[in-house]
Amino acid sequence: MRTQVAIIGGGPSGLLLGQLLHRKGIDAVILERQTKAHVLSRIRAGVLEQGLVDLMREAGVSARLEREALLHDGTILSYDNDQVHIDFRKHAGSAVTVYGQTEVTRDLYEAREAAGAQTIFQVEGVEIHGADSDAPYVTYVKDGSEQRLDCDFVAGCDGFHGVSRKTIPESVRTEYEKVYPFGWLGILSETPPVNHELIYASSSRGFALCSMRNPHLSRYYLQCSLSDKVESWSDEAFWDELRRRIPQEAAEALVTGPSIEKSIAPLRSFVTEPMRWGRLFLCGDAAHIVPPTGAKGLNSAASDVHYLYHGLLSHYQDKDDEGIERYSEKALARVWKVERFSWWMTSLLHRFPEQTEFDLKMQQAEIAYLSESDVAQAALARNYVGLPY
Repeated sequence: MRTQVAIIGGGPSGLLLGQLLHRKGIDAVILERQTKAHVLSRIRAGVLEQGLVDLMREAGVSARLEREALLHDGTILSYDNDQVHIDFRKHAGSAVTVYGQTEVTRDLYEAREAAGAQTIFQVEGVEIHGADSDAPYVTYVKDGSEQRLDCDFVAGCDGFHGVSRKTIPESVRTEYEKVYPFGWLGILSETPPVNHELIYASSSRGFALCSMRNPHLSRYYLQCSLSDKVESWSDEAFWDELRRRIPQEAAEALVTGPSIEKSIAPLRSFVTEPMRWGRLFLCGDAAHIVPPTGAKGLNSAASDVHYLYHGLLSHYQDKDDEGIERYSEKALARVWKVERFSWWMTSLLHRFPEQTEFDLKMQQAEIAYLSESDVAQAALARNYVGLPY
């Protein structure tokens, strides 16, 4: 079998790239290790930058998003009961869109199926060959039989644990990582959100985040120890701890209910360089990870898709390879700024095991400065709604 672009990974970044290419007549086959149902069962982020919304529109998959998504003109940062409202419209001239990553993925799958584009699920043993040559190909096992997919280019959208990054020789790639000494315990509940905007709460007991997926589905997080187990947290214990960490008025307004999903996620910052080796390109989590504090995971993957899509488009339509030649350079320039913002938000709002009284005073001073400075609020807002591509 042959295609123009082999896409490894059937998550949102691989699907978005595939749909954008399809709309321009560029053929792509997606290989996915899991089932479609498994991919759609993943609970992930729900805050979309305008750049991602624009890409969804260009891909022809924005209709449901535009009907059902929530527009957020700001967010709230709190330190105990002190609150700072960050006005996105005022400081950045834009808003963010709240629409679950699962829904983004569902919309992309429906569009891909309607187009008759090929996605092969439950593949095993994926290997990328000849990435540094003019004739790359991918082998994989499907239903016990080894298959070969010849292609012009390979897009590695297969996540942190996928094969794509590891295909780049260790002598070529450099990895940068910071592992945080805590995780996030998150729950999903069929309850109305506690506030119409997200609340990022810092307290002496640790960080908390009040978020949502829609007016009837809420997502809440608590900073927790990496040694914690999901089963040791009852719903009642979660709600009680959340009330202690968020501002009093929010605690009093909180509507609780049974959790329909509960999980613990570790936090890390990670970047690999370069993001291109020959005809292999890394996108999203295959190349970089951010802590979720700044809502940048899916959004930073979308910016990679933007650069790669336009590079491939120039190659096929205009015989111009500058976009693919400079893909890694362009993507990484934005990635590191996103990493900085996510690291800063995480450092500002969490409690660290080795934190000194001086460190705590610095966090308090930073929050105080944010509350008083339009310049500081504008910097936060512009990063949060999304840096330009």
